[in-house]
Amino acid sequence: MLRTRLVSAFFGVLALGLATGATAEVDVTVHYLKQVVAPPPTLSNLDPIPDDLGLRGVELGLEDNITTGRFLGQTYALSVTEVSEGGDFIAAVRAALTSESLLILDAPMAQVLAAADLPDAADALLFNAGAADVALRSADCRAQVLHTLPSYAMKADALMQFFVARRWTEIALVAGDRVDDQAWADTLETSARKFGLKFGARKTWVFDADMRRNASQEVPLFTQELGDYDVLLVADAADDFARYISYNTWRPRPVAGSEGLRPVAWHRVVEQWGAAQLQSRFEDLADRPMLDRDYAAWAAIRAIGEAVTRTGSSDAATLRAFILSDAFELAGFKGRPLTFRTWNGQLRQPIPLVHERALVAQAPLDGFLHHHNELDTLGLDQPESNCTAFGN
Repeated sequence: MLRTRLVSAFFGVLALGLATGATAEVDVTVHYLKQVVAPPPTLSNLDPIPDDLGLRGVELGLEDNITTGRFLGQTYALSVTEVSEGGDFIAAVRAALTSESLLILDAPMAQVLAAADLPDAADALLFNAGAADVALRSADCRAQVLHTLPSYAMKADALMQFFVARRWTEIALVAGDRVDDQAWADTLETSARKFGLKFGARKTWVFDADMRRNASQEVPLFTQELGDYDVLLVADAADDFARYISYNTWRPRPVAGSEGLRPVAWHRVVEQWGAAQLQSRFEDLADRPMLDRDYAAWAAIRAIGEAVTRTGSSDAATLRAFILSDAFELAGFKGRPLTFRTWNGQLRQPIPLVHERALVAQAPLDGFLHHHNELDTLGLDQPESNCTAFGN
């Protein structure tokens, strides 16, 4: 089942005397397409996934674009299509491409790739705001797909920088048995080795008992077999069992990954650099805190708005060229300008390391240097990426 609607549009008035070359009137329509995915069964329903996850972020970004467009004679409109569980996402993308060339995709990796491979998408500009898979930034990259959601590798590298800084050199890992859990665990292990950390025991969580009642008995016995370590990583992409690990481990050690110290794209505890103002506006709109996919969707439509402002064009090829140029910067409320990597289309961005009540650190941490941009110490640097679609 498809549900498509026009969310909002604003017709700006050209402001006289504005000091910019991009003052030609231009109409910009962005299409946000979301694939609704059934969440896997979990032990707890204390933190349900919001039905409007991602959508509220793109709506807030639209409001920001409208504010700028008011002074430039620019019209912004947003179309939204939600594809129900089991629905035909590619048919929805194909339909959107008949009238629009600027698309924001909030969907799993398989759907993102299938959408990008449509013949009609060859001249479009697609933003991936929902899939964190490393392969999309490497061998499975596509030239017309840019990524505003941080990859698993970016988040893993942020954690490892923190461990190096704290001299937590020996790591153990517990991972769920779902495909996403194992992918997250593999990325964490790869990152640990990249930063020269010692990766010790790794166990798969296979319990089907009710941990709400049994965690204090089961978890100590389960983690006793891990031996000694400085920090325990937990890979639980579905947010199923990780909450029951902290304070129940055999050894009193910090927990990180999917619980405890977590790497995120965005969190309500990030308050510096104007972030509190962005969070406040989001809560006024959505009546809940901003989450990772909200931020990714917001960044995608804001990147479009910034490029339209600077180029005075809504042409997908023109916008893509500018976004990937040295002239593009996005103010992302993270303490430094955000730019896109020219070798795989990933948005460079700091990664907050948080627990539920405070920001602990923000990566890249001091001392992790790079010859071009310190943000490239997070995720796939150009020599590490197998992406060839961008011609680098």
